[in-house]
Amino acid sequence: MMKMKWITEKTGKNSGKNRGILGAAGRSLKVFLAAGVLGIFLSGTAFAASGEDAYRMAEGTENYADVYDMADLFTDEEEQQLSGQAQTLSEKMKMEAVIVTTEENSDSAQVFADGFYTEGGFGTGSDHSGILFLIDMDNRELYISTTGQMIRYMTDSRIEDVLDDVYGYASDADYYGAASAFLADTETCYANGISKDQYNYEWYEILFAIGIAAVCGGAAVASVLRSYSLHGEDKRMAANFKLSYRRDSRFTMGNILADALLTSYITQQVIASQKNNHPGAGGGSFSGGGRSSTHSYGGNSHGGGGRKF
Repeated sequence: MMKMKWITEKTGKNSGKNRGILGAAGRSLKVFLAAGVLGIFLSGTAFAASGEDAYRMAEGTENYADVYDMADLFTDEEEQQLSGQAQTLSEKMKMEAVIVTTEENSDSAQVFADGFYTEGGFGTGSDHSGILFLIDMDNRELYISTTGQMIRYMTDSRIEDVLDDVYGYASDADYYGAASAFLADTETCYANGISKDQYNYEWYEILFAIGIAAVCGGAAVASVLRSYSLHGEDKRMAANFKLSYRRDSRFTMGNILADALLTSYITQQVIASQKNNHPGAGGGSFSGGGRSSTHSYGGNSHGGGGRKF
């Protein structure tokens, strides 16, 4: 009878411990999700501030419409030519095209581009449709930001094709060539129309997927903790005894590895990269469909992509 009582008391303690572990796991998961929501809210506020700063920096730099050369990369004649090209494209697409350069950026190229576009009030229609090309000299990055209907025209695949093309110019310090190629390539993408298999991968779908993954991960952790806590003290003591018995055991590779390396060798070969030197000749067809990834800035959805140079 004494032994039965001891087992009952011990089982009760383990059950209480198990509930405590599961409760702690549940509380941790709630804290994680709450922190994620708060982080998204605060990051949105910070992004808005960054956008205002980005556009404020451009005051007085627009000598020609839709061209903001804050990094002074273009000559006056080049700015004039880019402005005419951008306005012609905007009229054709019924969506706005903007060129921006900067040499100061304390944030990411994505935040700067999205913020500049939003705070500058660019775009047409209620969804502010348009596209912006940023040459970020601070981060050494080229970035394309899309909004509204332009998200559907500029799929992830097409953006990569355009970046393939403009990268060659930027890496050779031909920034006018990069901006001009961007406008020409965007016109080609627009002329190709919206692909039949195009779809938007919205930012909130990504957050939902992360939330589901967090819940599943928390459930898996709780299951493991539950399984571990259900093992009796006797089983853990038996396992510890076995580990103690084998604590001095070891496995030695000897000279097996050395013998294997004696008959092997490593060679290195440099593969030269190919650069683009002509607009639209980047090997991309600018007709790719599929996914258009989006993210949120200032309550609006933006697409886009970037590349270091």
